[in-house]
Parts: sequence; C-alpha cells; structure tokens
Amino acid sequence: MRKFLIKICIIFIFICSLFITNVYGFDKKIEAIDDSKDSKIIYLTFDDGPSCNTGSILNTLKTYDVKATFFLIGNQIQGQEAIVKRIVNEGHSVGLHSYTHKTKSIYSNNERFIDEMLKCQDEIYRVTGVKTNIIRFPCGSAKRLNSGFKEKLEYQGFKIYDWNIDSGDGIKPKTAPDRLFKRSIENKMGKNPVILLMHCDYCQKNTCKALPKVIKFYKDKGYEFKVIDKSTPEYYFPFKK
Repeated sequence: MRKFLIKICIIFIFICSLFITNVYGFDKKIEAIDDSKDSKIIYLTFDDGPSCNTGSILNTLKTYDVKATFFLIGNQIQGQEAIVKRIVNEGHSVGLHSYTHKTKSIYSNNERFIDEMLKCQDEIYRVTGVKTNIIRFPCGSAKRLNSGFKEKLEYQGFKIYDWNIDSGDGIKPKTAPDRLFKRSIENKMGKNPVILLMHCDYCQKNTCKALPKVIKFYKDKGYEFKVIDKSTPEYYFPFKK
C-alpha cells in the first residue's frame, strides 16, 4: 500500500510539472546556453556604451587578459569611434542595444524596435566593418517579448541575450564598489554559465572600481571568460506563448 501511494505521488508531481510548463509557456531555450558541466563559463557584458568610462573598463580587461561583450547604443558612437574600434581590435564582442535607448519610443511598436536595432547595426558597421546580429533589449526582454515578435526578430537574423546575474549598477550607478562586487558574485542557484550584466555609461565610475575584484573572483573560482557572438546559443527571459 505504501509503495502504491509513493507511485501515485510521483505521478501527481509529474503531471503538475507538465501543467505548469504548458500554462506559463516557459521557453526551453532559456537553458540552451548551458555549456559543459565540466567547465565554468562567464559572459561578462556591458550595456549603454560607449562613453568616457568604456576606456577604463577596456584597460582593466586588458590588464587581466579577459574578453567581454559590449551592447552599444548607436547614437552615442559619434565622437567615440576610436573606443568602438578599440573594443573590436582588442578581441571583444559588440552587440546592439538600440539606437536611442528611449524605451517609450522603442517599445511603441515592434517595427520601431527593429528599426532602432537596424540603425544601431549600421552605425557599428560604419565604424568597425563588423555586422553584428546579437541584441539586448533596453531594460531586458521581460514582458516585451512574445512568440510573434520573436519570429520577426529571427527573420531579421537577430539573436537575443538577457542576463542571469545583475550587478545593479544600471539602476543605482552610485552604489558603493564593494556592494556592486557582492551583487556581481551572487549565484545561489549555481547558474552556469554566468551572464553578468554591468554597464559602461557616463555615470558608472564605481563599476570601473568594482570590476578588477569581480574579475579576480571569477578567475580564482576557475571560470573561463567568453564573449557572446553569433555562435552563442540565445538566452532570454521566459515568456508566455
């Protein structure tokens, strides 16, 4: 009788898990980015550049011999062409983070969003000769992405990358460097790979100060630093079908 009840419980749990998956439509692609369990990977990413702080971040990355991914804002590139070229020349990856970063306008409709990404793509290509197709939604794709919109982005050849650890420097750039460091290494769920969100806009001076400690932590833990490129499996927040 006891064994029978255990079997019933197991079946019930399995049915519930299927129900939750179907109802909420969690997209299985969110797990597709997982690399070999024998290795630990980190994708260090910086949004909102280029700016006066991007050079400082590049200096730190060069000092510690690690590569990162920069999601750039198109209309900030003019006057910062040398920095954008340096990003590419030093082996880092560049992605699209819209042309204006004005969310009210960008998210007014899907066509406007796509136009912003295409304009950013053209601007990066103009400066570097690199035609990148990796994108990051300003403020993330949560509540903005659905299956129909995803198909339109795929038609344009775009691949989406959100994050699974947030340093918090985007919302509160004046946060103390030690606090930014602690936020950057919080990984209670053991996520692998880590996709760490940081920023390199004009107000992220404390990010520059926290970065060496963040890099050293992950290096000491045996993580390999990789860039996001066209071969990297997508990672985006779950959305309802």
